[in-house]
Amino acid sequence: MRKSVMTGVGVITAVVFTGGGFAAYNLWNGVTGGTRAAAAQPSTVATPAAKASAIKAPSAEAAAAGAKAFLAAWAKGDFEEAGRLTDRPEAAVAALTAFRTALTPTALTLTPTAERPQAGAPMTFRAEVGLPGAVRVWRYESAVAMVKTGDGGVVVHWDPTVVHPRLGAGKALAIRPVSSSVPSQVVDRKGRPVGAFPSIAAVLDQIEFADDGAQPAGDGTGVVVVGSAGGSGGSEPLFTISASKGAKRQLTLDADLQRVAEAVVKEQSGPASVVAVEPSTGHVLAFANNPAVGQNRAFGGATAPGSTMKVVTAAALLETGLTPDSPVPCPKNTNAGGRLVPNDFTDARLGYTFKDDFAQSCNTAFIEAAQLRLKAGSLPAVAKDVFGLGLVWKTGLSAFDTDIPVETNPEQIALAYVGQGRIRTNALAMASVSATVQSGTFRQPVLVPGKAQPMAARTLSATVLNQLRSMMQRTAQSGTAAKALGSISGAAAKTGTAEVGGQNPNSWITAYRGDLAVAVEVQAGGHGADAAAPAAAKLLQLGNSH
Repeated sequence: MRKSVMTGVGVITAVVFTGGGFAAYNLWNGVTGGTRAAAAQPSTVATPAAKASAIKAPSAEAAAAGAKAFLAAWAKGDFEEAGRLTDRPEAAVAALTAFRTALTPTALTLTPTAERPQAGAPMTFRAEVGLPGAVRVWRYESAVAMVKTGDGGVVVHWDPTVVHPRLGAGKALAIRPVSSSVPSQVVDRKGRPVGAFPSIAAVLDQIEFADDGAQPAGDGTGVVVVGSAGGSGGSEPLFTISASKGAKRQLTLDADLQRVAEAVVKEQSGPASVVAVEPSTGHVLAFANNPAVGQNRAFGGATAPGSTMKVVTAAALLETGLTPDSPVPCPKNTNAGGRLVPNDFTDARLGYTFKDDFAQSCNTAFIEAAQLRLKAGSLPAVAKDVFGLGLVWKTGLSAFDTDIPVETNPEQIALAYVGQGRIRTNALAMASVSATVQSGTFRQPVLVPGKAQPMAARTLSATVLNQLRSMMQRTAQSGTAAKALGSISGAAAKTGTAEVGGQNPNSWITAYRGDLAVAVEVQAGGHGADAAAPAAAKLLQLGNSH
């Protein structure tokens, strides 16, 4: 039977507010009492005369208190009380009751997204709805506008968009058959299911699966917005509950590596991401985020990569004729366009060669060598023409394309050489950097098999490529990555410590071993050797078993 509702949200979750803050708690049974059939009949609530008109916006404190009281009543299933806390009680009660009939939710949590709104601004909140048969929670945000009544009270100004921002006059919510873009089963390169991994599940409905002849997911069920007259006309899908059984869609992922990737980011104390790429193909073998929901920072992050960018800078310098054994002193600090730049260590190391500077991540040596040998646009050019950074990538999942501006300011030019300044990138791109070094050829990473992989303009010479590989191997065996990677035969790496926004530095690493390249970034994780390198080591130890 098709069910539709003009507006409203039924609830069986309580939101409890204490003190100045708030918290949400789930109740997994009916909380309104009585039968569902009884609850489906709208209550009649008298509208106080004082609520007839709103005369002005309440204070921020009063608005916050009123909004929280309304959300608490709504969440408890006390529709009559929730209605009394609006300026249109009968409409609110009918809407909240009707939602339960149409969608039969199994759980709902309402959580304000701020303790108090600015004066005159709506109170935003997050709704998390559990629906029968859904493998994940339906999450969305809406808002309640608060008004002050003639008797001095504060109430919700009722509007259909309180329930969902896509609702309006003549619109209703319903569960209907829908054509789902989410496959019923997502499998890895070996046919093993991977859709339940948290980081994969969070982006399933965003993946652009190829039309490769596989059986499509077909019709499933979902929440839609329809017209009020029984749902005639078109409908707007809001949330997929389930897809039809039997369909499969393949990703390039490897379930074993994905399992480790999920584990290593979960171990971090703050936001983090990891990507593993197969250098011989460009296939993404694993990616994971902490937290799993929200931004897909592995693909969509946009932050400075710190000294992992020295892989690209080193390639540019080696192409000028510098060699790993060339003397390149490492002073305590250096001038970057008027800004004094230090190293992570405090002493001068004037006897260093270029391979020492790379292995120990000497900022000052890199900046001074690059200022002497490179032009302002050299780094962006090598990054794009050799490593594909700055090309438009089509991976099968939305990604941020690395931005390495052509700078004119001397300070910004110098900072870019050590992965600071205005450079923005992510773990996907930096894993690809190591993959390019390992294979000698840029292969644009793809998550969906069959996606086009544009080529970079050129490759490094065999001499430069072997020099760069030897420097990365030395970093893993006796340089900044040695503590984590020194015991892993064949590992090669470059660590990074990125200063961003004055916080504790972000921890980075890009590395490879055999036909596996990885990158890890951990927000506020400290030096690259502290957080990112141990995480990468676990993936490299597992390796890529074809």
